[in-house]
Amino acid sequence: MSALRPGEPGELPAPDKAVYQVGEVAERVRLSHRTVRYYDDQGLLSAARSAGNYRLYSESDIERMLTIRRMKPLGFSLDEMRHVLGVLDRVDRESARAPELELELRRAIDDVRERRDELAEKVAGADDFLAALRARLP
Repeated sequence: MSALRPGEPGELPAPDKAVYQVGEVAERVRLSHRTVRYYDDQGLLSAARSAGNYRLYSESDIERMLTIRRMKPLGFSLDEMRHVLGVLDRVDRESARAPELELELRRAIDDVRERRDELAEKVAGADDFLAALRARLP
């Protein structure tokens, strides 16, 4: 493994932590290299950099990317993703949940539930349309 240097804005992973390059992350989260780099460039991930200037990600970065991947089909904007990720970061950091943090988490849950319900309606409409199309087959 090559020597590591601090990246912008990421920090060096701990020596005992697994480190992954963009291709490995993309494969694990089933997204393109370009998409992983895009979310990193947008500040939703924070890769460290190798001495050769390669982006290096930790296991927690992969978990974060999976969370982003779950938010995308629900229609979350980048700013909304940043907000939700910030709430999740605070939940992970703080042992005693402050009432306002719990409220933010409950709001996020309600938002995801509403978005899921909207998607379910769209899927039901698509199913109806498929049935109507199939009914026209001989």
